Amino acid sequence: MRPLTNEPKAIDLRTIPVHLGLGSAARPIEGFAWDPEALQAYSAAVAADGAEGRMVMIFDGEGPGAQWESHPAGDELVVCLSGSATVTRDLDGAPDRVLLGPGEATINPAGVWHAVDMTGLTSILTITAGLGTDHRPRTAPHPTERVGVPGPEAP
Repeated sequence: MRPLTNEPKAIDLRTIPVHLGLGSAARPIEGFAWDPEALQAYSAAVAADGAEGRMVMIFDGEGPGAQWESHPAGDELVVCLSGSATVTRDLDGAPDRVLLGPGEATINPAGVWHAVDMTGLTSILTITAGLGTDHRPRTAPHPTERVGVPGPEAP
């Protein structure tokens, strides 16, 4: 996996995320995948950007999300491109839900556990502070340990 510097063609954000880094750099990430090995490689490839780095990606799907996630290094922007999505935040054990339609967005504050449920076919764009991101199954209680793949020097 490696960041590309001068991508001459269109980028499909559904399969190739773009990393926004220091100095306003924007680099597609070749070979990205949602597995621990690839996530660790991504973290290493963009480590120099620290907490200021952001991952931009589009997700298509439907139905309830399978996991909770938390981004301790910074806020996450979630934009609904089509369809309908409900973003649920866990605020000290109480659910806080935001319904999004096309063109609407919400911000998940740093460190807040959240999940996304899609009603029908839905497409969302996320801009995420990926450093130190944690995941836990949707059915699990609050985690007692990190289950995601932390980035270098995660807080």
